[in-house]
Amino acid sequence: MRRGVFGRTAGAGALVAAALTVLVTGCGIRTTSVPVDAGAAPSRVPCSTTEASAPGSAVQGVPVRVFLVCGSQLEAVDRRSPLPEEKAGGDPVRTAGGLLAQLLAEPSESERQAGFTSAVRGPLVVSGGRRGDPTGTLRLSRQPEDLAPTALSQLVCTFAESSAGAGGHTVLLGGPGAYEPKRYRCTTELRERPESAPPTAPATAPAATATG
Repeated sequence: MRRGVFGRTAGAGALVAAALTVLVTGCGIRTTSVPVDAGAAPSRVPCSTTEASAPGSAVQGVPVRVFLVCGSQLEAVDRRSPLPEEKAGGDPVRTAGGLLAQLLAEPSESERQAGFTSAVRGPLVVSGGRRGDPTGTLRLSRQPEDLAPTALSQLVCTFAESSAGAGGHTVLLGGPGAYEPKRYRCTTELRERPESAPPTAPATAPAATATG
């Protein structure tokens, strides 16, 4: 008699355990107590550099500012150009050439660690305008619209925010063909979304009213 009671009790316990297992599984609760390692939280790139010259060494070159890509946006980076001091701001074409060389150069180790890259690729050369072009026109060896959008945005903002620009955060830019140059403008929106097309206006439009 006791064996029958024990058997019924054990059977009932097994049924209860099975029911609890189904209930827990149906509620979506994991039956394991082993912690799950989801990995480290994603970190944001700093987009800033702290390069310093070696102790006792003089910093060489002329300070220049270029726009590089970091975190899907354009960020200004201070560099040193080998352009002679007396020619740094007097010749817009020479200035633009020095800035272009900076954009074509590989980012330094500290810039790479900070998350900076450049979409500008060679071969690419900048020269002065042709006869009939507005004063201050720069012409590239490739049509601006044929460049990668982010690369063009880098060039526009770098030139427009330098002495090679045409004022009002704009630059007069053309290509090697017979097309008329355009006034490209560097805006906050363009720096935030460099993959978009830079705002343009006719080259003869006043710099203060150049819009997209």
